[in-house]
Amino acid sequence: MVYFIGAGPGDPDLITVKGKKMVEQADVIIYAGSLVNKQIIDCRRADAVVYNSASMTLEEVIEVIEKAEKEKKMVARVHTGDPSIYGAIREQIDILEEKGIAYKVIPGVSSFVGAAAAINKEFTLPGVTQTVILTRMEGRTPVPEKESLESLAKHRASMCIFLSVHMIEDVVKRLLTHYDLKTPIAVIQKATWEDQKIVMGTLEDIAEKVKASEINKTAQILVGDFLGNEYELSKLYDKNFSHEYRAAK
Repeated sequence: MVYFIGAGPGDPDLITVKGKKMVEQADVIIYAGSLVNKQIIDCRRADAVVYNSASMTLEEVIEVIEKAEKEKKMVARVHTGDPSIYGAIREQIDILEEKGIAYKVIPGVSSFVGAAAAINKEFTLPGVTQTVILTRMEGRTPVPEKESLESLAKHRASMCIFLSVHMIEDVVKRLLTHYDLKTPIAVIQKATWEDQKIVMGTLEDIAEKVKASEINKTAQILVGDFLGNEYELSKLYDKNFSHEYRAAK
């Protein structure tokens, strides 16, 4: 069996209990060493064989998995955050299905929620927005034209922009097609890690602040009015609002 495991955003305590159990039991561990905190796999067995996929191709990863499968060994394929977001697991899964190799996905805490926790913010505020958009700027990997940052910015929803901080000036330029200069924005580098770095600002000054902080990779960009202080109170705890578990007072 191959387990695709979300290791969480960085803090070794943020891997799920189930994910940690699989790492502890695995005969073979393939982890994304360029992003996954190595402390996450410190709980492994002394005889577990470890591979760092940062320097491996897809074919090499599959080759290791196939060998383990033939030897009836359990594989922990450890990805950063949650593997369903920019995890490139689909291409691995499809090959495993073709080869008849059993697998299971164990979700993890994504860096976008780790980033929100780092700045104590809530993405969905009543009267502000009830929508969260996860996206990225095009780079060496293209983005469909219909999902351009300018197009998504029209919604003025809470936005989480992955893999784009090295292009912060271009990100700001595109967001300004629909957000105004005073829109709050936060950049969190290595959210939940011990050396986490947080930069807060507006679309007017964030690029300058990010450059001054020397942040150029491994960061989340969060933008939207959810970062502000104006919102409506939730109906969830409103004494005048009744629901299945509580009558209005």
